[in-house]
Amino acid sequence: MFPLPFTGGGRRPARAGSHRLLLSIAGILMLTLLAISTAQAHGIAEGDKGYIQEISGVHFLAFMYLGAKHMFTGYDHILFLFGVIFFLYKLKDIGLYVSLFAIGHSTTMMAGVYFGTTINGYLIDAIIGLSVVYKALDNVGAFQRWFGVQPNTRVATLVFGLFHGFGLATKVQDYEISPDGLVTNMIAFNIGVEVGQLLALGTILIAMGFWRRSDSFLRHAYTANVAMMTCGFMLIGYQLAGYFTL
Repeated sequence: MFPLPFTGGGRRPARAGSHRLLLSIAGILMLTLLAISTAQAHGIAEGDKGYIQEISGVHFLAFMYLGAKHMFTGYDHILFLFGVIFFLYKLKDIGLYVSLFAIGHSTTMMAGVYFGTTINGYLIDAIIGLSVVYKALDNVGAFQRWFGVQPNTRVATLVFGLFHGFGLATKVQDYEISPDGLVTNMIAFNIGVEVGQLLALGTILIAMGFWRRSDSFLRHAYTANVAMMTCGFMLIGYQLAGYFTL
């Protein structure tokens, strides 16, 4: 269970400052999400897709690059990781939760591609957006206040990792990859995903490390999670709109 210094009977954050910070963070993130979503439908760059469709056989480094690129630029995955490590201070705890997430998405990504299992890209991305909303609500102690229960954060991280993996599998199959060398290429892609995840995680941890040393962290932790939740709802809305209109 993560520490929640701003819940219960403790001191509330300053409303005016929090509202300004919320609007700033949410506005920047929303504009970023819109730009990325518009530029990369389902996270597949046209140049990468064309290249993959033209090749066959084993291309280990190329698929490693694609996996790392997708994870490092995958705003939905990064938002979820940001929420997962938000109140994790010990490296062993960070390692545990990130490993659970990696096991989840690696399992369903590999199995989904190998067995040709697909889920509508818009629906699975909406579920991934829901995972961001869940994590933000968990971080602010909403489930305890509303329902009097605390979800098992480890199980939730693993389960949502499985959904993130289905999202990866759906996107990978959009590449229309040649069956020649498929297993090896998928192993390379998965290794690349883990490399990209470590790079993204390292960037987040460095930024969080500086923020946690300042007094503003506890004052604005609630606001930051509300901003993250807002982005999660935006992702859900964007994907559902795409599902019902396209």
